Amino acid sequence: MQHEPGTTKFQIDLRRHLREQNICDNLVHLICEIAEAGKYVINAVRTGDLGVAGTSNLYGEEQLALDVLSDRIIRKRLIHSGVVCNVLSEEMDEVLQVKPEAAGLYSVAYDPLDGSSLVDVNLAVGTIVSIYSGCDLLQVGRKQVAALYILYGPRVSLVYSVGKGVHEFTMNHLMEYTLTRENITMQPAGNIYAPGGQRNKYCEGVERFVRYLEAKGAKLRYSGGFVPDINQVLLKGKGIFMYPALNGSPDGKLRLLFELNPMAYLVEQAGGAASNGRMPILDIRPEGYDQRVPIFIGCREDVEKALEFVNEA
Repeated sequence: MQHEPGTTKFQIDLRRHLREQNICDNLVHLICEIAEAGKYVINAVRTGDLGVAGTSNLYGEEQLALDVLSDRIIRKRLIHSGVVCNVLSEEMDEVLQVKPEAAGLYSVAYDPLDGSSLVDVNLAVGTIVSIYSGCDLLQVGRKQVAALYILYGPRVSLVYSVGKGVHEFTMNHLMEYTLTRENITMQPAGNIYAPGGQRNKYCEGVERFVRYLEAKGAKLRYSGGFVPDINQVLLKGKGIFMYPALNGSPDGKLRLLFELNPMAYLVEQAGGAASNGRMPILDIRPEGYDQRVPIFIGCREDVEKALEFVNEA
């Protein structure tokens, strides 16, 4: 995108950049509201209770206090935005209907604090958000109108796409999001791999793919956090993240609606690819809100090579 002479990318804030994408005002407002919520989430991460909340989420997983607080912060912001009809998070038991009408409104699915168990050892965590037009959250991921994540690391950064490229903003000392990278693109192949899951539970094809990566000198870069690992692959523009089907866990670990669809949308917008081993992630029609699927995501040629090994096996 071209900006007027004398304006550096560091002077371009998030709202201005969104308006330059020629999207509707409601979507601009919604993304800015989520970005504002991120400011309160990072404060909670830095100062909040690191213990358990004494409750469980829909999946029977023990909730941390930070999970519950982050979810409450984002949900409240979405409810009061005035442009949302349905809201669902990984920490909620059911869809929250904010408004019955759908015209001009959006549905939002989000993971409020992905990797929250890493906070007590001071590793990076993040918020992941998927946005659809109307009230239906069970659409294929390709119908997303926007996706974004906020990474809470040494710096706080927000990466978003509305289908017109992928752009990164960093929070400055005034807690304003300013543009740092525009139109992020991925190389055809890379030399980084982030493999999730226990390797002794990999199927033969995935194990062979890992040995192929090792033989070509790819560097292992896995933090245990989905947001920082995808952020590294995406911003470095090279590499692959995977959490494959495992022996005993054929659907993998990560959830299609809250984690994989938004990340697949961002990576595809940057020229990469995302697959469950059989088809693109963005073409999978969700069968339920809690659906998990395997994932291979990153540079297009690396993903294609992974599929070769998996399908041959």
